[in-house]
Order: sequence, then C-alpha cells, then structure tokens
Amino acid sequence: MIDDPFGAHRSLLFTVAYEMLGSAADAEDVVQETWLRWADLGAAARADVRDPRAYLVRIVTRQALNRLRTLARRREEYVGEWLPEPLLTSPDVAEDVELAESVSLAMLTVLETLGPTERAVFVLREVFETPYDEIAEAVGKTQASVRQIARRAREHVAARRPRVQVSRAEQEAVVERFLAAVRGGDLQGLLDVLAPDVVVVADGGGVVPAARRPIEGVDRVAKLLSLVAGFDGDVEVKPMWLNGAPAARLDLDGELTGVVSLVIEDGRITRILGIANPHKLARLDEVAELSR
Repeated sequence: MIDDPFGAHRSLLFTVAYEMLGSAADAEDVVQETWLRWADLGAAARADVRDPRAYLVRIVTRQALNRLRTLARRREEYVGEWLPEPLLTSPDVAEDVELAESVSLAMLTVLETLGPTERAVFVLREVFETPYDEIAEAVGKTQASVRQIARRAREHVAARRPRVQVSRAEQEAVVERFLAAVRGGDLQGLLDVLAPDVVVVADGGGVVPAARRPIEGVDRVAKLLSLVAGFDGDVEVKPMWLNGAPAARLDLDGELTGVVSLVIEDGRITRILGIANPHKLARLDEVAELSR
C-alpha cells in the first residue's frame, strides 16, 4: 500500500541496516525481520504509533545490533581480509555528498573498527541526524551515555577516514586514468595515478584466489595491476558506480569476477579495495535504493 509507513520508509531502513552491517544480504534480512515485527502489531496498534519512522528505525537498529554481534564471530573466522559487500548505485547517490560518503566502501571499512553500539550511535546521529533521545531508546542507553559514545565514535572515525573530500568530477577523472592504464598494461600510467604509499586490500573470502594480506607501495601495486591486461582469456575492465562513487568491474570471459573501489586523495589513488568473493558480487545486477 502506498500509505503504508513501512513501504514509505523501506529504503531508509535498508540504508540504516546496511551502514550498520556492511552487508546487503544481512541488511535485507534485518529489514525483513523489521517488517514481520511491524506486521505483528496489527492494524489497530500500527495506527496508534505516533511516529512510524522513529518506531521503525528503532526496530531496525535493535535487529541490526543483534545481527552485528553474530557477525563479529563469523568475521573472526573469515579467510583473508574482510571488506564490505558492495552495492550497485546510480550516479544520483553522489549528489547527496553526505549519503555518498557514509555508504562508501572506505567509510564502511572504517566503521568496522567501531564496536556495535558505537557504530549504531554514529550511524544514527552523524548520518541520519536522529535525536539523542530516540538513539538512546534504540540502543538501550541513557541520553548522557549516548552523547559520550557519539563523541568518542566521531573522534575515532575522524582519525581514520580519508583526509580530504574529493569532487565527483575529480573522482571520475582519476578513475578514467586508472582504467586506461590497467587496460593497456601501462606501468608508467599506473605509477602516475597511484600515490607512493598506495595500499591494495583484496577480499576473496577463501573462495577465489586473492591476496590474504594488504599489498603496499606504488611499485608493487603498479606491477600487480599492469598484469591484468595480460591475463589468459577475454578480460574487460569497465567503469561502474559502487556505493555512491565511480568504481570499476573486472569481467573475465564475459563473467563478473571482481569489483574495485578507489580511495582518492590529492588527485592520486591511496587505497584500492578489491572484492572478488562471489557471494558479495551476487547483488550487483540491481541498483540499490538508498535514502536518508
């Protein structure tokens, strides 16, 4: 139904859950659990909810917190580096700068270093501007405690997030140069676009071959990337939009085999996040609906 509050706020609920979990599959499960709890209220009880948006955000936050604690144990056993599950997004997401930054793979990787409650508080306050009293109710803390948690989380994230914001035009220009160099196996072109201290983090999940530790330094990274053009088989590197930013996909013999997200500072690439775990690529045929 068009006037159903859950339907009206579904993309918001998914965005909250995804930013807390870094997994589209788990976020979808949490949204589904939230819908079941909303439906179980019954029509009369739902009609009595004065602020359905706040009520639904509270439910999705609690469900996501429960899921986060389960995921923490699963990720301790993960093979190699763990990276967030990427989302196919439309270029329009980049027009909301704050939303695009909050769902970027770089930011989600930083959020992984927060504890579950800190992450929930940060996401609700900094991204969705949720009032402290609503956050307190959602996470089961006092308002004073939530304010302290929010301050600590802000400081933690500020120390680890990319140092400068990059315009969409600059992002697209750097990605275009990167793709041209990779396609041509152009070692010098890669050296020109990569920062001296560039780092590659690859996520194969133990399912497909991938470096299990970060690869550091421009010479090592450039040599690795310049080999892509020489792979056996039909290799195609194409631009795409991931998590609100221009990115790239690698197709081998017509099949998607990996995606790459780039962190750009001062016109050069400082971090390359490569995801090849096929379980994390399964949802890239449909544009994700995100909102704040």
